[in-house]
Amino acid sequence: MLLSFLRKNLRLTGTKYGCGGGGCGACTVMVSRYDPQTKNINHWSVNACLLPVCQLHGAAVTTVEGIGSTKTKLHPVQERIAKAHGSQCGFCTPGMVMSMYTLLRNNPQPTMEDVTEGLAGNLCRCTGYRPIVDGYRTFCESENCCQLNGSTCNMSNGNENGSVEPIENGQPELFSKGDLLPLDPTQDLIFPPELMRLAEVKDQTTQRFCGERMTWISPGSLNELLQLKADYPQAPLVMGNTNIGCVLANQAKPNKLQWSVCVGAGCSMSFLKSVLERSINDFPPESTHMFRTLLQQIKLVGGQQIRNVAVSATHFSTQIFITDGRRRVPIDKDFFLGFAKTVLKPDEIVLSVFIPASRPNEIVHAFRHAPRKESALATVNAGMRVWFNENSNVVKEISIYYGGVGATILSAERACQQIVGRPWEEATLSDVYSTLVDEIKLGPSAPGGKVDFRRSLTLSLFFKFNLLCVLCVQNVLEGQSAQDPVGRPMMHRTALSQATGEAVYCDDLPQTDGELFLVIVTSSRPHAKITHIDFSEALKLPGVVDVITAKDIPGKRFRTFTGYDEELLAEDEVTCVGQMVCAVVAESKAHAKRGAAAVKISYEDLQDRIFTVEEAIEKESFFLPRRQIERGDVEKGLREAEQVYEGEIRIGGQEHFYLETQSFLVIPIGEEKEMKVYLSTQHPAFTQEAVAETLGIPSNRVSCHVKRLGGAFGGKVTKTAILASITAVAASKTGRPVRCVLERGEDMLITGGRHPVWGKYKVGFMKDGRITAADFQYYANAGNVVDESVLVAEKILLHLDNAYNIPNLRGRSAACKTNLPSNTAFRGFGVPQCMLVVESMIDDVALKLGRLPEEIREINMYKEVSLTHYKMEFDPENLVRCWNECMKKADFRQRRQAIDIFNQQNQFKKRGIAIVPIKYGIGFAEAFLNQAAALVHIYKDGSVLVSHGGTEMGQGIHTKVQQVASRELNIPTSLIHISETSTQCVPNTCPSAASFGTDANGMAVKDACQILYNRLEPIRKKNPKGTWQNWIITAFLEKISLSATGYYRGHDLDMDWEKQEGKPYAYFTYAVGCSEVELDCLTGEYRTLRTDIVVDIGRSINPSIDIGQIEGAFMQGLGLYTMEELKFSPSGVLYTRGPSQYKIPSFCDVPLKFNVYLLAGSSNPHAIYSSKGIGEPTVFLGSSVFFAIKDAVTAARKDAGLTGPFQLNSPATPERACLACATHFTQMVYESYSNPFVLFESKYRLNKYLIKINVVRNILINTYHLIVITEIYTKYKQNIICFR
Repeated sequence: MLLSFLRKNLRLTGTKYGCGGGGCGACTVMVSRYDPQTKNINHWSVNACLLPVCQLHGAAVTTVEGIGSTKTKLHPVQERIAKAHGSQCGFCTPGMVMSMYTLLRNNPQPTMEDVTEGLAGNLCRCTGYRPIVDGYRTFCESENCCQLNGSTCNMSNGNENGSVEPIENGQPELFSKGDLLPLDPTQDLIFPPELMRLAEVKDQTTQRFCGERMTWISPGSLNELLQLKADYPQAPLVMGNTNIGCVLANQAKPNKLQWSVCVGAGCSMSFLKSVLERSINDFPPESTHMFRTLLQQIKLVGGQQIRNVAVSATHFSTQIFITDGRRRVPIDKDFFLGFAKTVLKPDEIVLSVFIPASRPNEIVHAFRHAPRKESALATVNAGMRVWFNENSNVVKEISIYYGGVGATILSAERACQQIVGRPWEEATLSDVYSTLVDEIKLGPSAPGGKVDFRRSLTLSLFFKFNLLCVLCVQNVLEGQSAQDPVGRPMMHRTALSQATGEAVYCDDLPQTDGELFLVIVTSSRPHAKITHIDFSEALKLPGVVDVITAKDIPGKRFRTFTGYDEELLAEDEVTCVGQMVCAVVAESKAHAKRGAAAVKISYEDLQDRIFTVEEAIEKESFFLPRRQIERGDVEKGLREAEQVYEGEIRIGGQEHFYLETQSFLVIPIGEEKEMKVYLSTQHPAFTQEAVAETLGIPSNRVSCHVKRLGGAFGGKVTKTAILASITAVAASKTGRPVRCVLERGEDMLITGGRHPVWGKYKVGFMKDGRITAADFQYYANAGNVVDESVLVAEKILLHLDNAYNIPNLRGRSAACKTNLPSNTAFRGFGVPQCMLVVESMIDDVALKLGRLPEEIREINMYKEVSLTHYKMEFDPENLVRCWNECMKKADFRQRRQAIDIFNQQNQFKKRGIAIVPIKYGIGFAEAFLNQAAALVHIYKDGSVLVSHGGTEMGQGIHTKVQQVASRELNIPTSLIHISETSTQCVPNTCPSAASFGTDANGMAVKDACQILYNRLEPIRKKNPKGTWQNWIITAFLEKISLSATGYYRGHDLDMDWEKQEGKPYAYFTYAVGCSEVELDCLTGEYRTLRTDIVVDIGRSINPSIDIGQIEGAFMQGLGLYTMEELKFSPSGVLYTRGPSQYKIPSFCDVPLKFNVYLLAGSSNPHAIYSSKGIGEPTVFLGSSVFFAIKDAVTAARKDAGLTGPFQLNSPATPERACLACATHFTQMVYESYSNPFVLFESKYRLNKYLIKINVVRNILINTYHLIVITEIYTKYKQNIICFR
């Protein structure tokens, strides 16, 4: 593929590997070709990970290195994303740059719609997208270009005009637009003239490329292609390579035939899109229904990079004819024979796609429901066409097709027959709904699950078609030095290098002599004994050098976490699918992967497998200790309460999805067992210790080096140390450098993520809304090994109160041991799960009392100096200020009234609004983790080198530390450099985590700089008018040390779980978030209309970085609570292993209005320069979208006659939201089950489960909704043993 060719052969490492499947955009490059017919040069953004190099004959490829650099001249695209603070960890930045660059090459004056569409194929896990769009908005032709659909800029920060709310005391906006480089298209790279001459050659020659195991042939003519197809009937035909398919075609140009369009089957979807856009303008309006429908769908299929290479013949099927020169084949219900099987004969080649125009009185629409609006595979899609008699509502013809409800496209023929010849009116359609329920059946074990939801969608989508048809038929501080950078919005120190692709990540390091590549072999069984590992066949393969097993480890074969041992490589037993068993080392990645596939592991399955927390509870499978905390008398509080309610909620897990996967390069020095380890980790010292113990050598022989991380979020600590240790064993055994870079699917399988949590609560409250007592029970699915799960369970209990003063409060938590891959730290460390349970309880109290949730929150909020439930005193003044400020900034009360009116006037669209607070503890409860050290050198030329223990992963710690050093030494930041984080420079470092990195390391750097500055005081007094450089030279000549170590002891924090009291946090960060959504009750799809966030971060060291952290955390929380869903098979296999199955928020998911405000007049005496930690707290504010969805669902349920509390689990996916709305169509699906027990019986064996029926309710098991009614018990009670 082009990606590996660029990185390995050409050493152009600016193009990044993010997923390998075209789903993240990190590998975006520009491909250009000359068209000899039109004499134009066409430019396309493409995914290098999907593009075969052999396919690029005659094309020019431009990478991020080719458009500008910090060494020569920056391109405006690179400069603007950097200066707008759109680059945090920077791993996605080159891809963003190339997508925007390609757009500007094609359209130098784009609209905001062009910008967002051009970037839709790129993912970012750090920024929240707003600063990226802010930077690229500056390329728009007009200042008002972003006012799409009558609304203001879709991602503004602060004021509606796009300007930034003043940070404090009149601070400037986050970046200045006045000094940006102008865009000059005449300065862009020219297309190579030799390629233009090559394209002019009429007779194209056949291109043949021979590899080690494969031959690629590009035929020069159609006749030659036919001959090759006859010679090699089993060879796949590749065009766009977004999926190896069954068609290949020429690039035929579009033709208009009798108000229709015919395009070459090999034309890209982007080309087809442009043809349809022109046709809509050229054709009569009544003839363009089909074109508009296809155009709408094209925009939702993949990102721009995918559409630029995906061919039209393999992606569309609605009313299109395919011609091969001899016959025309209609794509109808008979075209598809099964999954990826068609009526096309093996020797046929598709040449063109014929798209008919719509006829007068004909209406065509297509619908698509997917986990994410854009760049996601559809759950259910539908194409519907109706042709009415002239001047009548009587149906002449109708077609209804569904995808996603069977092995192939399904035609609702019976429903169509009921409509033809009848008027389009309610009586007709009512019969159709009943027919559709009977006609479209899905068994309980249908692939893809979501059975009830998918069936409900078939009705909802037809209803939407009905509505459309009806419409058609009817019609900084005062006095601060200007040089002092603290408190000012300063660009990320390496943003420009990241934007140009010059920033070096671990896998960008050049290949060293004799370097090998390592691939991990993982378990395929959830719980089994290993009887034999046979790698003899692997060792016979070319390029394979060795296989590493547990027996090759010279030192410790395990790592110990919280008292439990975790094997580096499984030796006798595996306890989850994805557990590391051995590793193959080879001359290249390709050879290592083939070797890994050849390793045969024999197992003896063990029966006691546990996958769910319910199974763990039943079998008492827990990691100890189990914690409990209580204040007051909960039992008494419940007895004295006027009302008591019990509820529960389930929160799903979350994948870190850092853009840079786990990466390592271990180089044996060859002397005294020294090892250099280059890696991507949050905790270099921990990895150093792990590698040393694994190899059985002292830590002083191992040096760990971290330049930067392409994202981490807690996922690059524990498993990273284990993977580094395995790589080090391979390097030690072979005596050669070894590189290991996990592929996206491997990373997701091996490393774990956020803990899924089952929260249960019992709450007592008074009629006035006061909560008198609450009892919580949390069960976290820890996975197969302990990792940091016990600590997560503890932190859950420490945030049990959130912002509420509940006099009688009790919490219990347990980390459940299961046979799934172990979960680990993730931004928030259990707090986002904990607080969702607390806020769900608040919502239920409000629903029970018939009051608004915000009223219950305000009644129970801390309002004066108080003690937490672990007896730590704090002042909630700023919490209350954040709440009041957010209510005011969000115009909450007026919008609540407007939403009520909207919901009364709309039946199938509902709006909801929610406001939630957070009180988040900053620091480590384990006091020793709060310390930090630094080393500062001043060189004779006056330049300063700073080293500290924090790692840069996008949170801007290096930039803030640079600002600290600048203030303390009173010199410009341009004189200060931070090279890397290395255990050679600063030993015994603590992890960059818990939002405490800048607090600790900033203080250590401050200490070192103050030591140096004080040493220079005599020199300054002697020469007060001298320059910094003069002072440094003089100090050197006078033998004054220009190097100093700084140290910060940290806060003495602790938590005594026996006494249930302590001071586990240095201080609290407060924030409040308010979000409004609009929900489509028919499909469960929603759009976040507006989000307002007010955060108390003390006195910000760098407002631009802090706002970026707030927005990025919010979007990560939005993903957690509304869309990101991990799916496992019944045997514990992770299904969601890449961006095609696992959806994180994209540009299209950012709130239409996104306002962030920093609380003015705040200070914090417990941290450097009165700042506060901000990396983790605002993740939870993403739940404001979850509760806004729940608020909208409540309005829909009210229309259905349902009131009171209801369970909505997280994430609130469209499936869950749709089914919770309880629309008429959902009820029709439920009522279609004449015997609901059949659904249960077909999925679960009766002799193994006990059904416990005490209420009439919907029960969710995996993705299956079972309607269990009391009649089942009386009819089947003799067979029923257990229900889970």
